[in-house]
Amino acid sequence: MKMDKLSSIQLDALREIGNIGAGNAATSMSKMINEKIDMHVPNVSIVEFNELMDEIGGADKVIVSILFQIQGEAPGTVYLIFSMEEAEELVRHITLNSNQKLFTDGEPDEFAISALQETGNILAGSYLSALSDFTNINMHPSVPHLSVDMAGAIISVGLLELSQVTDYAIIIDTKIHDTKSKNGINGQFLLLPAPESFTKLFHALGINDYD
Repeated sequence: MKMDKLSSIQLDALREIGNIGAGNAATSMSKMINEKIDMHVPNVSIVEFNELMDEIGGADKVIVSILFQIQGEAPGTVYLIFSMEEAEELVRHITLNSNQKLFTDGEPDEFAISALQETGNILAGSYLSALSDFTNINMHPSVPHLSVDMAGAIISVGLLELSQVTDYAIIIDTKIHDTKSKNGINGQFLLLPAPESFTKLFHALGINDYD
C-alpha cells in the first residue's frame, strides 16, 4: 500500500473533510467561550511513521500532546499536538485570561489542563465525526490523555500502550484564530489508523487506485 502515491485530488478530499471538522469544532468552541473562533486546515499530508518525527519538529522537541484512542469500526490513535507556546496561547484564548499558564510554580495548573483537554475533546470529536459522516464508518474518541514531554517519548509510548504498529500517519495541519488574532495558533492533528483501518477508510472514500 503506497500512500505516498495518493493524488492531489485525493489529498484535497482529505483536506475538505478536515475543514468540515475544523468548522464544526470552531462553532463548538465559539459557543463555549462566547467569542467567534475561526479554524481551517491549510494542509494535509500522509507520511510514513519513520518520517513523522521530522514533521512535528524532531523527536527531542518538547510538545503538548492530547492522546485519544479511536474506538469503533476503524481503530487507531489520534494525537493533537501543540508546541508549549501554542498550547499556552490556546489556553489563554479559551479561558479569556491573558496570564493563564499550563504550569504554576512547576506544577500543572488543573484549570488550564482541563480547558485544554476539553478543547481536545471538541477538536478530536469534530474531526472524527466529519470523517465518520463521509465514510459511514463509526468512529469516536476515547477519554483524552494529556502529556508534556519530548515528541519521541510521547508518540512511542502511546503506540506501545495500544500494542499497535502502523506504517502511515495522516497529518492535518490546523490553524485556530479569533477576530483579534492575525497570526493564529498552529497545531497538528495526527491520525494513525491501524493498518486494516487505513484500507477500510480509503475504500469507503472511493480511493482504491493505490498500489
